[in-house]
Amino acid sequence: MKLDLKWLWIAVAALACATAPAAAEPPTAGLARALPALHAEPDPVAGGRIVDAWGREVLLRGVNVNALAEYWAHSPDLFTTYPLTEEGADLIAAVGWNTVRLLLSWSRVEPAPGVYDEAYLDEVEAAVQLLASRGVYSILDLHQDAWGPTLAGTPEECPGGEPAFGWDGAPGWATFEQGQSRCQAGGARELTPAVVFSFLSFFENALGPGGVGIQTRYARMLGHVAGRFAPLDAVAGYDVMNEPNAIFGGTESLAVLYERALAEIRAGEAAAGAPRRLVFFEPSITWAGFGIGAPPPFAHDDQVVYSPHIYQGGLDDQPLSRDFFQQARDEAADFGGAPVLSGEWGSDPRRASDPEDDYFALHQALQDEFRFGATLWTFREACGDPHKAADFRDGRVAQVWGLYEVDCTTNETRGLRRDLVDALTRPYLRAAPGRIVSMTSDPATGTLEAHGADAARRGVLVAFVPDRGRRPHLRARGIGRRQIVPAPGGHHYVVAWTRGGDWSLVVEP
Repeated sequence: MKLDLKWLWIAVAALACATAPAAAEPPTAGLARALPALHAEPDPVAGGRIVDAWGREVLLRGVNVNALAEYWAHSPDLFTTYPLTEEGADLIAAVGWNTVRLLLSWSRVEPAPGVYDEAYLDEVEAAVQLLASRGVYSILDLHQDAWGPTLAGTPEECPGGEPAFGWDGAPGWATFEQGQSRCQAGGARELTPAVVFSFLSFFENALGPGGVGIQTRYARMLGHVAGRFAPLDAVAGYDVMNEPNAIFGGTESLAVLYERALAEIRAGEAAAGAPRRLVFFEPSITWAGFGIGAPPPFAHDDQVVYSPHIYQGGLDDQPLSRDFFQQARDEAADFGGAPVLSGEWGSDPRRASDPEDDYFALHQALQDEFRFGATLWTFREACGDPHKAADFRDGRVAQVWGLYEVDCTTNETRGLRRDLVDALTRPYLRAAPGRIVSMTSDPATGTLEAHGADAARRGVLVAFVPDRGRRPHLRARGIGRRQIVPAPGGHHYVVAWTRGGDWSLVVEP
């Protein structure tokens, strides 16, 4: 008899719950939070999809978590990040998210040339496992802003000007700013000469310690990370570099980086005997602000995901529109129709409290229309984060982003931003058999409507539905058995089994 591995996985998940202690949750809740391995299915016509080992299209929705990033500290009296706690992981799950873009710093992964800090990677693995226990995938994001933390200027270096802040990313041993100024140019961190020339050195693969190119070192570091984490199905994949500065190096330099990095990642996975995970690649940091497109096509496999940061309307005065989402899909078509995930999006969280401001609702509606993955910036921000340094320098009271309100005059947490949490806690499909044709979510009524095709018989569909004070009402076609089970935060999961072929589901509060 031929063994269907998909149903074996489902049986294992159900068995794990069924054999748990008597006080454990119902087995169906375990199915709702299961994290089968992910892969990409490119489609240059309709847009690529992310699909799990059970044959379901998966919508990765979530948030960035910076708990493990190494930031430059603008004040010795303020910490730069909050740790990721059990309570934080519970909140992430209670919003309904199934993905965290987990920030890693090259400076911590490889503190000395060719030396990897396994204790730090143990911390990363602990975070991955904590999130996995809540039904949340991790994207390991090699994060940088303005190259690295060692490029902070001083008043003595910048008489009459503004010293550049330090940020995060590269270690000092890989920083070759070629003696350029560490004073901000035009108030833009990315135009600071030391930042520009550090990137140029990187793209030129300047020789560093041991006569090894610094980009070669970076790619090898990614290969080490991949070899370490590829055996974990809860790791969705790796983001090669956050918001790379290719303003002067040209987008062609990104193509070279991505080819080199992808080769090392695949070699690391192969050496570990692990499957290929998704590799997320980004355009230059100028994509949202200046419309500069994707890097030119580079040698890649079919497991890449295009990951522009759709910040238009969030960080600028442009009206948010579907044109930016269509641009991302069109650019992804040049990479075989790779899936799209916006690795960052978001805006001042106070906008969620303005009833006349529809930014958060509109962005999420467009995510649904295009069926893009997306991870909000950010989960939790500290007053010592360099993103707040300009506020302190200019005498303003810093307003942190994220789901927690913090008083930066006392450095004390005030509590959750309920309006923002409510705006982000909305019904959506986490995973559905076959192909999702459409999905709409009405935040005002709490209604979810979705349609799909090509579903397997007895495929498992999972939707997250926020609590509205009563049991949700379901209307379905092409779906047989369905259950409503508890979700974190007092919310609900709808778990349903498709009959095969087309299906539709309407969830009403």
